[in-house]
Amino acid sequence: MKKSILIIDDEVRIRNSLKEILEDEGFAVFAASDGYEGLKTAEEEFPDLVLLDIWMPGIDGIEVLSKLRENLPQIQVIMISGHGTVETAVKATRLGAYDFIEKPLSLEKILLAVNNALSYQKLEEENRLLQQMIDQGYQITGASKKIRELREQVKAIAPTDAWVVLYGENGTGKELLAHSIHRQSRRTDKPFIEVNCSAIPPDLIEDELFGHEKEAFAGALTKKRGKLDLANEGTLLLEEIGELPLQVQGKLFTILQERKFERVGGNRSIEIDVRVIATSMKDLKEKVEDGTFREDFYYRINVVPLHVPPLRERKDDIPLLVEEFLKRYSLKNSIKPKTISPEAIEMLIKYNWPGNVRELKNVIERMVILSEGREITISDIPPSITGPLPVKGKKLFDYDSFQSARDDFERQFIVKKLIENNHDLEKTAAAIGIAKKRLHRKMKELKIELAKLT
Repeated sequence: MKKSILIIDDEVRIRNSLKEILEDEGFAVFAASDGYEGLKTAEEEFPDLVLLDIWMPGIDGIEVLSKLRENLPQIQVIMISGHGTVETAVKATRLGAYDFIEKPLSLEKILLAVNNALSYQKLEEENRLLQQMIDQGYQITGASKKIRELREQVKAIAPTDAWVVLYGENGTGKELLAHSIHRQSRRTDKPFIEVNCSAIPPDLIEDELFGHEKEAFAGALTKKRGKLDLANEGTLLLEEIGELPLQVQGKLFTILQERKFERVGGNRSIEIDVRVIATSMKDLKEKVEDGTFREDFYYRINVVPLHVPPLRERKDDIPLLVEEFLKRYSLKNSIKPKTISPEAIEMLIKYNWPGNVRELKNVIERMVILSEGREITISDIPPSITGPLPVKGKKLFDYDSFQSARDDFERQFIVKKLIENNHDLEKTAAAIGIAKKRLHRKMKELKIELAKLT
């Protein structure tokens, strides 16, 4: 489609000359002889670019520019003038004009300005689309009652500076929700810094959070900014905050109360302003009661507790999630979009998803990549989800012996239960009612390796 340009100029000679030049360059061109006609044409034709004269009778170019930026902000505007001043140029630029060209107009100058303005417009549009994709990526998918209620809670608390603790099982989307809160807050254009408290060794956590001064300890050759410093004016996400050592909890509590800290090895106070969002798989109140979490710290951070439901409690959302992941992973892996059969969807709904949305996401990506047809069917679903179905295409009574049929059933049953219990041998043994040693022996006998389970 041709790019369109609107010329607003009271001089007929200028309008005709510009129209001829731009049409020769392949643009669709409209023309208006005054500001009123120009505004009307802009609203009717919605051009990509406007060439706007400043000095016109009736309504001048500055006023037209102001109305264009107010009503049609996506349109780029280049101002043209026969006797412009620096003051006028500055005013036009502040109002949002892309460029300012003085008469007499040269062909090279006009085409350069037009092409630059349209390139800038394309970049702006790409940025808008990218921003939309990013924003959509941080939205929690679902239409179930629990998810609708959660969205309303997020909508209410996001614009505030209230501290939040997100409770939920592994894989439920706590980090996604934290991003969503940040993006809907007044700090959205400020840093969002993540700290995984369970992944950092206890002796390194203070250095990670507070940073250090040069030569604070052996090997500290340069100064390092900590996560608190990096998150200033933005949001600090403390993942699995319950895993913080008690000593660090105390220091962090004091720092967040007083809004200032010192780097390791330093003596200069650094002021900070951060909003804290924390996540936890465990109930922090219980950790307070068993002495592994400070009570004062608990009451400071637990201002707004939100519970992210596991997938098994919102199974109505599974079809929507599957549809989203099918599109995402088809695009990601450059595969033609795939569909899924109703029977396969029913099978996915029946499964309890101990790994929650993260597990569903991984399963869908695997099926998108490995399934041969355009439609994903039950046969494409991993056996760990479908249950103890016979493998290698055998039907129930096609086994040659009772022993092979029993072994096959036991193998698939144990694999399924191991996955449901996150590969935890003790929990799995308790769930199926046998001793842990016996389970381990049976796994060895059936050649089930934890490292190869998905």
